[in-house]
Amino acid sequence: MLVTTERRGDGVALVRLANGKVNALSIELLRQLESAVAALGDDPPGAVVVTGSERMFAAGANIEEFGGPEEAEAVGSAFTRALDALAALPLATIAAINGFALGGGCELALACDFRVAADNARFGQPEILLGIIPGGGGTQRLARLVGPSRAKDMILSGRQVKADEAFRIGLADRVVEAERVFDEALGWAAELAAGAVVAQGMAKRAIDHGGDVSLHVGLELEHELFVEVFRTDDARIGVDSFKAEGPGKAKFTGR
Repeated sequence: MLVTTERRGDGVALVRLANGKVNALSIELLRQLESAVAALGDDPPGAVVVTGSERMFAAGANIEEFGGPEEAEAVGSAFTRALDALAALPLATIAAINGFALGGGCELALACDFRVAADNARFGQPEILLGIIPGGGGTQRLARLVGPSRAKDMILSGRQVKADEAFRIGLADRVVEAERVFDEALGWAAELAAGAVVAQGMAKRAIDHGGDVSLHVGLELEHELFVEVFRTDDARIGVDSFKAEGPGKAKFTGR
């Protein structure tokens, strides 16, 4: 298996990539990732951590699968299906990044909600150095995250960004020592998994979809979800707990 999923007792699902030294994102790996994400959608955990090896998150697509337009269609479609499914999960997702997150590896990290990077991590979209452009969401998700100008700088030059710069521009959310990346991501995910995960999913949907529509439409969506969330058990538990004991004491059920 190139992609494995471990469901932990704290409500976190750990998705790990294992495809050789560089964790090449081959079409087969992306198919397995798509299947793993579908299973998580059918039986959602509280949060998800996506990671590679201790030395390599993912160095990008399998260049051996590149050729002409027909091969590009197959590779691009595999990326789109897998990463769109990951981004659409109605729960928090965290990429735990050691080593390189380049090309498709950077795009995989961008499809997650948060990124915890090792202090030796490097990000990049080097496709331009092959005479091509990103095909797994890099031109879109990177620009939305760090802004069009910074995205163009990275994509048009193909340069790599070190962890400190990634944190400064908002590409990485947390930077820690390499040996702490895994524990940091899992700890953060466990905190989220212990929270009101249904409400988290609704908030994520409002933020993600709101960025693609006008402010008026986004506010309408927020209003609809605000009303809908009050139908959940967690909303009743949270409100009742606040009234009785104050903030931060509720024990949510995820329903």
